[in-house]
This record gives sequence, C-alpha cells and structure tokens, in this order.
Amino acid sequence: MKLSVVIPAHNEEGCVGETVRDLIGLLTREGIEHEVLGINDNSSDGTEAVLKELAAEFPGFRYVNNHPPNGFGMAVRKGLEVFTGDAVAVVMADGSDAAGDVVQYWRKIEEGYECVFGSRFIKGSRIIDYPPHKLFLNRLANLFIKGLFGYRYNDTTNAFKCYRREVIEAAQPLVAKHFNLTVELPLKAIVRGARWTVVPISWTNRKTGISKLKIREMGSRYLFIILSMWLERHLSRGDYRRAMLTHSAVRPRAD
Repeated sequence: MKLSVVIPAHNEEGCVGETVRDLIGLLTREGIEHEVLGINDNSSDGTEAVLKELAAEFPGFRYVNNHPPNGFGMAVRKGLEVFTGDAVAVVMADGSDAAGDVVQYWRKIEEGYECVFGSRFIKGSRIIDYPPHKLFLNRLANLFIKGLFGYRYNDTTNAFKCYRREVIEAAQPLVAKHFNLTVELPLKAIVRGARWTVVPISWTNRKTGISKLKIREMGSRYLFIILSMWLERHLSRGDYRRAMLTHSAVRPRAD
C-alpha cells in the first residue's frame, strides 16, 4: 500500500521546503511507501522554485501547478485528482502539522479505517501559539457542527486528515472551492458511511509567511457546506450512502 500526501502551497517559499523534507525523511525511516505532492497554488513568490528543487532532490516528490481559479480548496482538489496512493493525507505547507502525526494516521489506515481525523482538542493533543480570536471562532464553529450532526468529533474544520482512495471517489463531485473544503470532505465521508476514527494531534502556529484563511469571507461558505450535508443526511434517504468496503478483514467501528 502507498500513502500520498497533498500539500497545497500559496506563497509558502519560506516554509514548504522544511515541511517536505521533514515529512519525507520520517516516512522513509518508517518504511512507508509514499509520494508527496506539492500543489503550487498560483504563487507569486519563489514557491515554485522551491518545489522544483524538492522534485530534483527527492524521487518521491513531485509538484503540480494549480492555475486559476485558485484557492485552498481548488489546490487540494487538484491534488486529489492526481494522487496515486491507496490513501491520501492533506498536510499544510506552513509546518503546523506534525510529520509524526502523518505516520500515526497511516498506521490507523493499515488497521482498516477508511478515514483518520485528527483533533487538537482532546486528551493527548498539543497546541502551540494558537491565535486567541481564531481559537474562539474555531471552538464555536466546531461546537455548532458537533451539535448539528450529533457526533463526538470536535475538530471538523481542521484540514489535516487522511482518507482512503475509495472515500475520495465516493465524495465526488466536490463543490467547495475554498477552506470550506475542510468540512465538505469529512462530513461527506461520515454521512456516506465511511469507517472513521479520531486521534490526538499536535498543531504549531506558522513561523513564517501569512495565514491564507480569511475568516470574514468564509462564514457563509462554511454554512452552505454544513447545511448541504445536513440536508443530505436527513432528506436523501440514503441515496448517496455507499456500501461498506471489503478491502480489509479488519472492520473497526467509527469512534
């Protein structure tokens, strides 16, 4: 089995190189067959040059240019169109996601889970330098989603997750073009019957560059996706729910 890692990057020349090197180094030491995909999201700085250097340095790395219309969601969707692994993890270019947690995700995939979701807000998790105003809005949004859908998971908006290829295929067509893709993918997976689990993860605020998330622009877009999935869950009568996969003898239940 092979793990693909999609790393969307818009003007991340100061951090994407370290992120990729740390990740590839650890995956190699752990003996995990992998490919790492850098998605250059129409960057105006030296991001593409860094990605080109990484492609020359590591046989397991390649990059793709995401031409306009660009944006975080479109960059991730580009990666989901071209990855070749049996499962795919979405990792932020800014170094906020820990390489060790990618390994943790993969081990859960090997156990038979179809999705692995990280949480920064459960026992064993670790957060460093989370901006207070963003933390308040994050907890408010996740409390709303948790209450609306009635599950225990408390970090749906976090982009850092891992999915088997079959789950990505079952989620098509994806409609979110921005950071709201971070809720479309897990909610579709859950509503459509994928087997999932949650693990504690670490998160560290970026050391260089500027966050691309514009909170004021995202409220209605998040709400659109959340309500769309709520309606599918309650009104579609199971039309989009897929049968349980048979790829593994292990059949864990969702946490």
